[in-house]
Amino acid sequence: MAIVLIILGIIVLAVPLLGLIPLSILTGLGVVFLGIGFILAGFPDREINRGLGLLEIVLGIMALVLGLGFILNSDLFSFVAGLLVTMAGLFLIIVGIVATFTKTGGSRWNGVVAIIIGLIYLLFGHILQDPFWLGELIGLWLLLTGIIMFFQKD
Repeated sequence: MAIVLIILGIIVLAVPLLGLIPLSILTGLGVVFLGIGFILAGFPDREINRGLGLLEIVLGIMALVLGLGFILNSDLFSFVAGLLVTMAGLFLIIVGIVATFTKTGGSRWNGVVAIIIGLIYLLFGHILQDPFWLGELIGLWLLLTGIIMFFQKD
């Protein structure tokens, strides 16, 4: 299995979209099934609680549209991945600033570390929005996982 991952990693590093497109399609299928489940659960739930049922239907439609977008357009998948990482970076920076000024955890350094990690997340979030670099990251992950598995002793 390790050799297969190493070979796949090298192939995806050479042609990054070969790693991104399958991941985008599989994620899209999962989100589509989630949307269908929400929609199917929302109709019976409307009889019990009208607001909850309507919310499930609306969330299901949103998930269905997003999942179909992932399947049909891998650029959308890259954009959403980058957006989520960027948002996590912003949250880390905010928490770091608060921790620095309140001295949470007994030390201001906890906040400084959170700010630095948040800035790194912002950088990676910007990089991941490009499908090429997200594909390269997937290829690198496959390659490194294969190498670790190859040298791992059972």
